[in-house]
Amino acid sequence: MILQDLNEEQVRPVLDTEGAVLVLAGAGSGKTRVLTARVAYLLEKGVSAGSILAITFTNKAASEMRERLERETDVGNMWVCTIHSMCVRILRMYAEKRGIRDNFSIYSEQERNAVIKQACKELGFDEDGILKAARFHISNAKMLGLSPAAYLATYRYERGVQEAVKVYERYNAHLKAYNALDFDDLLTEARALLSEDEEARAYLSDKFRYIHVDEFQDTNAVQFDIIKLLASHHGNLFVVGDDDQSIYGWRGAEIENILHFERSFPNMKLYKLQRNYRSTGSILALANASISHNNFRRGKELWTDAPKGDAPVYYEADEEAGEALYCARLIAEAVSRGAKYSDFAILMRINALTRSFEQEFTGLDIPYKVFGGFKFYERKEIKDILAYLRLIANPFDSEALRRVINVPRRGIGDKTVQTLSDFADAEDVSLYDAVLSADELPLAAAAKEKLKSFGAYIKELIILSQEMEVDKLTEHLIATSGMMEQYADRSDESVTKRANIEEFLNSVTEFVRMNEGATLSDYLQQITLYSDTDEMDDGNYVTLATIHAVKGLEFPTVFLIGLEENIMPTPRAVGDTSAMEEERRLMYVAITRAQRRLYLTRSRSRYLYGKREPTMRSRFVEELKGVLDIPEQRAYPRYGGDFGGNAGYGGYGRASRGFGFGNSAPRRVGSASEQEHFPTFGTGKPPARSPYLAPTQQQAPKKDTSRFAVGTKVRHARFGEGEVIAMRGAADNLIVTVHFAAAGNKDLAAALAPLEILE
Repeated sequence: MILQDLNEEQVRPVLDTEGAVLVLAGAGSGKTRVLTARVAYLLEKGVSAGSILAITFTNKAASEMRERLERETDVGNMWVCTIHSMCVRILRMYAEKRGIRDNFSIYSEQERNAVIKQACKELGFDEDGILKAARFHISNAKMLGLSPAAYLATYRYERGVQEAVKVYERYNAHLKAYNALDFDDLLTEARALLSEDEEARAYLSDKFRYIHVDEFQDTNAVQFDIIKLLASHHGNLFVVGDDDQSIYGWRGAEIENILHFERSFPNMKLYKLQRNYRSTGSILALANASISHNNFRRGKELWTDAPKGDAPVYYEADEEAGEALYCARLIAEAVSRGAKYSDFAILMRINALTRSFEQEFTGLDIPYKVFGGFKFYERKEIKDILAYLRLIANPFDSEALRRVINVPRRGIGDKTVQTLSDFADAEDVSLYDAVLSADELPLAAAAKEKLKSFGAYIKELIILSQEMEVDKLTEHLIATSGMMEQYADRSDESVTKRANIEEFLNSVTEFVRMNEGATLSDYLQQITLYSDTDEMDDGNYVTLATIHAVKGLEFPTVFLIGLEENIMPTPRAVGDTSAMEEERRLMYVAITRAQRRLYLTRSRSRYLYGKREPTMRSRFVEELKGVLDIPEQRAYPRYGGDFGGNAGYGGYGRASRGFGFGNSAPRRVGSASEQEHFPTFGTGKPPARSPYLAPTQQQAPKKDTSRFAVGTKVRHARFGEGEVIAMRGAADNLIVTVHFAAAGNKDLAAALAPLEILE
């Protein structure tokens, strides 16, 4: 049963159960199916579930793998988790041996930065001069697994490193006092435990007789060390990855781990999965052509039995608004023919490109969601509640206490907090202990009473946490802390924040329902180790995302936008072969997200970072000539000048003077040059009649926009009743800003949006 759904390529590694195995799995080749089948096969052979470890890199992937396994077999007490979650479990088991308490807090990037900032302040360093450098050096040192002394010895000639190391030492001291670990500490402490404690290493290696690692190309040096230490007693290590999808070098991932796996395991066996089950033949041809320009790879070529399908389409707009409008109209037209909004993804190298798409999607009433930007659990109101919960779970967490001591406002100012800190330092106690000792502080009676009231409230919550389920505790916290009341006004911002708090409470309730008996520490661990991809749901909206945010996902139709030099690839990669190959791997990852249709677009000029400039076509597009229909470079139609020439990459010359872009703001365009290339699904040409095409392209009667005025009452099909509060443009290009009671302010295209004027 386990093997019947696998092809011949997939069966071979599943049956190879002993020793070190590397599976080189191309995009869409069914690697998760193989890894899951391999675990199920081991269970069928009689291996106990507790002897199997399966490591993934997102909570979502871990949950999906466990669900797949549960459909086939009893997974029992098997560990299926992210590598950070695994390290947390190990460290809670052996906390005492590492000099920490087992209820330690886990600090995200925001908490980490707050403590670094505090350390800079205590050392008397000018934050503007040292803070950014300190953050970089601390992150780099922890990623490399180096202590402050070792880092200083290695990088002593780096500018500002001595000051940064002093901050690093103070930062580590604070974390120890707060009983907290950051993300990197989870890895380095676990590695140190396994390296230095033979008893712990022997127990864990003997426990996990069969170790499986997904997305192996994303591992860094510390993670690979942990994996090797866990496999040290038996050598049974099964890793699955794709060197062509290694795109996280900027956060420490080392492609060498997969390219030189045999250096650590000389007797390893290599298998390749090259049959793709996701994309059409024409999309795979483009992916293979692109990645073939990389030299630093093991080499493979994706293939499929699926039809060739529609050829990928390349499109160039005059400006970014035209690029966005092109994509928006194609999506709207496809939805009018029965497609779902969730069938579409707009992928980009940098998140800064979303603005024009958000504007056009709003004008055409296309629902969308942006990923790779500000995540739900990083919003202020959510971080405030999480800080309360962290303090309840770990009263030594002084950073959490600092965050909430005056949230909501209770009249405890910075001077009082400084007095608290001075007392805590002098007495070598936590800030929470200092709060409970308020009577001993050199403060006015009123300030002492405020501190005592706050301390009593936190103490009550700590006691309740021993009796209440996590969801009931959170509900009580929100009801009694004043978190909702501080957002009681009717402003758009407050309405959104209240909705976010309600959604947070729903997430806690769902966690308790899915994890019977889970503790507050369990919940906080899951949230702190949350990833971008975990936030994606099954809603019917267009996905706007960075390429990094969608790795592992797939969409029927993908628009890969912003294919310009200095965006894709980034200017930092120019002149650096390794960095340029990683940029090309990003291109490959983006292409292979598409299942049926792929559009590659760029803008001949772009308003970015405060000014409009002409752009050059990405070298990655030029590399696809012969596989992709690419027009010749041509003169810019609105501003004059020519993008041709003999200088620069690929024959690009510097744009001639006198383009006249200046600092003009971006604007909507609909020129003939942008309308000339507008294929639709399956036809290669625009339909005869469509409500989404420019008026010059259809015969349908125009919508009368002359009746709109500031103060006009309207009804929207989705947002309900509202009032026009502002207008810009005219006639077919009229944009109205409408205030809706529930949805807030929305910018809508009057000629296209489903707006009914109320008499």
